[in-house]
Order: sequence, then C-alpha cells, then structure tokens
Amino acid sequence: MKITEQIKQPISAEMELFEKKFHESMSSKVALLNRITYYIVNRKGKQMRPMFVFLTAKMVSGGLVNERTYRGASVIELIHTATLVHDDVVDDSNRRRGFFSLNALWKNKIAVLVGDYLLSKGLLLSIDHGDFDLLRIISVAVREMSEGELLQIEKARRLDITEDIYYEIIRQKTATLIAACCSLGATSVNPDSEDTEKMRKFGELIGMAFQIKDDLFDYTDDAIGKPTGIDIKEQKMTLPLIYALNNCSKAEKKWVINSVKNHNKDKKRVKEVIDFVTNKGGLSYAEQKMAQYQEEALQLLSGYPSSPYKDALVLMVNYVIERKI
Repeated sequence: MKITEQIKQPISAEMELFEKKFHESMSSKVALLNRITYYIVNRKGKQMRPMFVFLTAKMVSGGLVNERTYRGASVIELIHTATLVHDDVVDDSNRRRGFFSLNALWKNKIAVLVGDYLLSKGLLLSIDHGDFDLLRIISVAVREMSEGELLQIEKARRLDITEDIYYEIIRQKTATLIAACCSLGATSVNPDSEDTEKMRKFGELIGMAFQIKDDLFDYTDDAIGKPTGIDIKEQKMTLPLIYALNNCSKAEKKWVINSVKNHNKDKKRVKEVIDFVTNKGGLSYAEQKMAQYQEEALQLLSGYPSSPYKDALVLMVNYVIERKI
C-alpha cells in the first residue's frame, strides 16, 4: 500500500464525503465556471491539506468530526486552489501536475477571475455558517501567503536573502497554509482550546520541513516533476545556496551571484553552481535543518494519546521528509 493511502486510511470515509461537499461548494449558475471548476476537481493532487484538517480534528477529539470540519476542509481547498490558479498566471506557467493550467486553456483574464471566485466562495462558506473563528484562521493565512510571495520577489531582485529572511519567506509562503489546516481541524471540534495553537505550530513546522525538502529537489536528480536547477534559473535563493554563500570566499560569492543573476540559462554554469553548493555542504546543512523541524513537529504530537489518527500524522511528517516528489 502506498504511504499516502496508509495516511488516508483512518479518514477514508470523511475524505469520500468531503469530495462530494467540496464539489457542491464550487457550483455556480455560470456554465463556463462550472466547466472550469469541473476541470479543476478532476485534476486534484494528493489532497494533503484536507487530510491534515481531518486527521488533526480526529486526533484532538478522540475520533470525532462535525460539519464545521468539512467546511474547514472545503474552505482550505478552495483557497489553496485559488492560489494555485493565480500562481500559474503570475509565473506564466502552462502546466500544473502534468495537465494544462487554466491560463493555458482559458487565458489569464479568466484564470484570474476564477481564482477570485474560488477565494470568495471559500470566505462566504465560513460567513454563511457563522464560522468566524475558522474565517479568521483562513484570512490570516491568505494575508501571510501574499506577503511571503512579495517579500521573496523583493529580495530576489537583489539576491540579498539572509537565512532568517529565508525562514520568514517560507514560513509565510508555504508553512502558513499547512498551519491553517491543522489549526482549522482542531478549532472545528475544540473551539477555544489550546489544541488550536498547538496544532497551528505543528502544521507550521511540517510546512517548513516540506519547503526545505522542495529546495533540496533542485540539487538532486531523483525528484519527479521538478527539473534540476529550476530555482537557480528563476533566481530563487534557497537554503542550500544561502548556506554556501555564507561559507565561501569573497571571490567565490561574486562568481555565484554573477552566475545566478546573469548566467542562469547556461546549463553548464547552473551545473557548476549546483556542484559548488553541494561541495560547500549546503545540502547536508539543509537536511539537518529539515530534520530539526521534523523532530520538533513529532515532539508536539507526543502529548496526545495513541490513536490511528496520531499514527497517520506521524506517517505524514515522515512522508514530507522522505517523499520523492
């Protein structure tokens, strides 16, 4: 059995019902919109985010979920899908998970409007049911994600990212949404409990580890779906590169920055940068940091009684670190 199926097992009934509810939450009176959302739903990914919602809800409540949990999972998936649609427009990307992106099929204007539609659908789903505690969690996540993206763009222009700024960018860009999933799950079943903050922190730690793992894929050939050196071509400052730049001579630093800024389309030069980062210990440093986040996340789970949901979350933490895609 694949590890993702193992993780899904204790919540398989919930995930099945969630898919129906999620489908309903997307419906519209506009035929074009329905055609596009149908296309989105049928090209879903691993659905890690709703899985986090259900697993945390069931772990903190001793196996219970309610309508709020389903709404929380739907909201997070609507918001996540909206950000992916907008990202593809921003990045001018024509593919998403091996399929054509919306902007490739329906042009940018429609893709932006669909993203806006999904975002408003998500927010209204919470408002219509008075889930203001859930709405707050989501709104903070959307704000942080936008800030993180803009901070990265601002810093990428000057290539002056310190390790601390890098952590801030990935916390906002990636970790904040997984943190929202976990705190949503806990809040949906145990409002106003300390579980909300505990699970938010747990999700944030996993999100940090997840992004560092993604950065590492840029330096290895074993990643499926992400070409080696793509971050360097896009002038993204990732942890292995930041570490290497902090631990080299002035001349080496100048050469690396010049390579990333002016020669990022030159395959041979990109390969040389990858080798340089590897030889300077950038990869092993990033792996060590990733393992630290993993350890802290597992520590937060240790206070909860043993259950299939807790076991699945432990599997999920380890999967984030060991995945090949």
